[in-house]
Amino acid sequence: MAASRKVYVAGSRPDIRVPMREIVLSGGNPPLRLYDTSGPVTDPDAALDLKRGLPPLRLAWILGRGDVEELAGPTSAYRRMRDEDPALGGVRFASVRRPLRARPGRRVSQLHYARRGEVTPEMEFVALREGLAPERVRDEIARGRAILPANVNHPETEPMIIGRSFLVKINANIGNSAVASSIEEEVEKMTWAVRHGADTVMDLSTGRNIHETREWILRNAPVPIGTVPIYQALEKVGGQAEALTWEVYRDTLIEQAEQGVDYFTIHAGVLLRYIPLTARRVTGIVSRGGSIMAKWCLAHHRESFLYTHFREICEIMAAYDVAFSLGDGLRPGCQADANDEAQFAELETLGELTTLAWEHDVQVMIEGPGHVPMHLIKENMDRQLAVCHEAPFYTLGPLVTDVAPGYDHITSAIGAAMIGWLGTAMLCYVTPKEHLGLPNRKDVKDGVIAYKIAAHAADLAKGHPRAREWDDALSRARFEFRWEDQFDLSLDPETAREFHD
Repeated sequence: MAASRKVYVAGSRPDIRVPMREIVLSGGNPPLRLYDTSGPVTDPDAALDLKRGLPPLRLAWILGRGDVEELAGPTSAYRRMRDEDPALGGVRFASVRRPLRARPGRRVSQLHYARRGEVTPEMEFVALREGLAPERVRDEIARGRAILPANVNHPETEPMIIGRSFLVKINANIGNSAVASSIEEEVEKMTWAVRHGADTVMDLSTGRNIHETREWILRNAPVPIGTVPIYQALEKVGGQAEALTWEVYRDTLIEQAEQGVDYFTIHAGVLLRYIPLTARRVTGIVSRGGSIMAKWCLAHHRESFLYTHFREICEIMAAYDVAFSLGDGLRPGCQADANDEAQFAELETLGELTTLAWEHDVQVMIEGPGHVPMHLIKENMDRQLAVCHEAPFYTLGPLVTDVAPGYDHITSAIGAAMIGWLGTAMLCYVTPKEHLGLPNRKDVKDGVIAYKIAAHAADLAKGHPRAREWDDALSRARFEFRWEDQFDLSLDPETAREFHD
């Protein structure tokens, strides 16, 4: 857009430069600066090359703290095998740094630094982005009410924060499957998603070259990247859930942590005694991760290794500053199953696991539903705050009706706006293809835009000053018939211009 330009807000040191999108307005009106997730790709002065990746923005900050060591090479057996396979030369990302890890006896998480009273450069960066005091950011992280996902092996990411005292964030899911998509398409989807406002991206790939796809995404991602490690672990054992082992899963965690994944969805709350509670549901267990672990538990007649090895998982994640997204494996898959005994029993366990993670200085957010009618949404938020000690809530919608396949970006955005207003910190987008197929680039954009609307509506209802400034600027432009300003201030200027008569 001619009236939109990338600007940078300077911090207390030369290497803290926070990107904003500045909208230049006509008629003597002051410019408006908006939160920008797009990264260097929208900076006309940036010389970018997908094969080299983005500049390592945070590397000097990470090394400067003196708490990490550079490893001689990957410690994951699977990654070493992939690196040595000559057949993968054509798909492998070439410019890979040696992985970093916490020095023995050290902690490297943003939660650790916040609890120690230290405002890191990452926290100052976030404060400038949000328009809040750095000490406020540090305090919210220290109390576990917010997370700053920033793996030491993902220095390309521009720091952001997830917490109910801040702007509501949105996540976009991408990922290949066994029958569709390529590495190039997934990198393009990620870039497309962040360009339109995705604050984080989850790579849910299940097809060929999962490791290589993730490497390309991470090296070119200016936002935090999340995964569900059990998906890749399942691929390693031929898709047989009962064949999964702790050893395979542990190696997968290390593999992904050393690549730079910023948060893991881990379904550690699916306990053996909770599974029978789903028997009378209309749709049973709909979470893929939840169903994998339920099948494993029933096959082996014992608690899952995600639960029994949870402290070891915490130790791995603490060594790289990977945050937990504690997965709701028993989330409701339809309106009839919302707020049932199985869902809330698992939520109680997630609250217990939260305190264990905090003992290891690991950051935590909690995943939530799903499919919930409007009159039951508030109970979800109230219960989560109570039993999960105010850890950030991260919900998939929720969808408020099940009768609109093809329009579930709308059915879910309604619930997302409501639960965001009530306190959910991040909303996982839903595309029009939900329940129907793999989203393409247009579907990704439609999902992101729907959720940016929901998040912004929630920010307005919560009274965030920057949200109101944006609405007021567009309202004045509309009243004064400043059409170009209206287009430029729109969430999706291209569509607004196209629709104008």
